[in-house]
Amino acid sequence: MRKNTPITLLSAGHACVDVYQGAVASLVPFFVAERAYSYAAVSGIVLAASLLSSVAQPVFGVLTDRWAMPWLLPVSTLLGGVGIALSGVSGSYALTLVFVAVSGVGVAAYHPESARVARIAGRGSHRGMGWFSLGGNIGFAVAPLMVAAVVATGGLRLTPLLVLPALVGAVLCLPVLRALERQKAAGTGTAVPARVDDKASFVKLSLAVVCRSIVFIGLSTFISLYAKERMGGSTVAGTVALFVLYLGGAVGSVLGGALADRWDRVTVARWSYLLSVGWVAGVVFVPGPAFYLFVALTSAGLYVPFSLQVTLGQDYLSSRIGTASGITLGLTVSIGGLASPLIGGIADATSLKTALAPLVLMPALSWLLFRTLPEPTVPQPADAARPEGDGTDAAALSPAGPDHG
Repeated sequence: MRKNTPITLLSAGHACVDVYQGAVASLVPFFVAERAYSYAAVSGIVLAASLLSSVAQPVFGVLTDRWAMPWLLPVSTLLGGVGIALSGVSGSYALTLVFVAVSGVGVAAYHPESARVARIAGRGSHRGMGWFSLGGNIGFAVAPLMVAAVVATGGLRLTPLLVLPALVGAVLCLPVLRALERQKAAGTGTAVPARVDDKASFVKLSLAVVCRSIVFIGLSTFISLYAKERMGGSTVAGTVALFVLYLGGAVGSVLGGALADRWDRVTVARWSYLLSVGWVAGVVFVPGPAFYLFVALTSAGLYVPFSLQVTLGQDYLSSRIGTASGITLGLTVSIGGLASPLIGGIADATSLKTALAPLVLMPALSWLLFRTLPEPTVPQPADAARPEGDGTDAAALSPAGPDHG
């Protein structure tokens, strides 16, 4: 893929936002160590971040289908950062839940609009959406290192320093907003060809993403604690495991876009989920240093379909791209956090190994659902545009015009 400045900026901004999704799980060991929270209690924190995000993302998706709201990009980035920054300043469990929930709403507001704009900027390219998703994965991967560097040195009282990526992300959004304003002033727009929504396929896709979300958020919530158990109580082992989990996702996102250029998206996602069944089992059951290899393979396997699912959702629900983005990139991803308290409760009653074992079934369910999905055939690149008159075509987002990307 040739240089595409808007995609690069959106990807970088995505990294700055998703660092806060990763930060919630990264803070879990510190809440346990500093505040003696139980597995169930820290699961509640993850739930607080996920619950409001799950509800809010499709709402923001519907809104962005009706009105252009590019201003959401910097505003939501700042909101996501402020929530996490305040999460460690009070010893109150209730306030901690409120602050991480605020961060979750910020993340929820960012994703639908950014995914819509990224699709336009990438002209419907699988690689373009893959590069956009890569930014989010990098944010996830950086989160445990950033949290460890800040919180491990001075405790939870230093979480206000974690607002810095949000400030950077908000600034990165500004050039994209200026490009959108120039396009609006020029008064140009691109109409979307009329197509019938495939709602049945969209529902099946959404269920597959929910299953993926349950296993990924379940692992991201408890992998650092599980690694600490497996590796003799080392906090470093937990940080490394979480970093590997998120870094593998960055590799998987780029790989997914490349594979989809050779085979269709449904085939690539189906095989990836099938392989992930064995890799998740390896994380849970294989002893020794091989644990880290299976963490990396699991992450890559779960993220190969990630950006492909976003564009599939947009194609199945082509008349409502914002809604589709809010659900596939938001609701179904965040809703996995709803299972975290159940996993935590089982872990408190038995062991983490027992609690994590059912996660092996989740990618198998995703595989079964993908076996029933068709690969949509859509025109390019007009499908990436918004309905006529909202003025955000791909050329406008590229400073050098349509040949720049």
